[in-house]
Amino acid sequence: MINTKMHKAVYGLAEQLMEADRKGHKDHFDSLYAQLQAICADNEKTDKDHPEQWETLADFTEELEVALSLYEKALGKARDMNAKDYLSSIAFSMATLQVELGKTDAAIQSLADAKVSANKIEDKELKADIDGLLQRLQDC
Repeated sequence: MINTKMHKAVYGLAEQLMEADRKGHKDHFDSLYAQLQAICADNEKTDKDHPEQWETLADFTEELEVALSLYEKALGKARDMNAKDYLSSIAFSMATLQVELGKTDAAIQSLADAKVSANKIEDKELKADIDGLLQRLQDC
């Protein structure tokens, strides 16, 4: 379970990052991103280390290969916790990046993994997104 204080901090930064990006405030975005990176680094290998912080950092990472490696880190932490919600959402996010990078086979594997994890969650929209992208890639 994620620490409530940390969840609020990560969620708050995510909202601010989206707003800074929407307004095109690059310097503010970079400052907020650095704060999120610091939270991840400070919590790494502690009892506060959680896949949510790494997934959020990956979500706002502009360099696709770096984002992919952050999703992989988040996925490992989600596996350690057996957190099906995170396993599903992280694998789906990874797959969308893999598609962008032209890594279709890896994306299909990520989606297959996401689908297995999604069997145990209630998020119908995420399940539909996983199924839809997987079907689209398999039809190509």
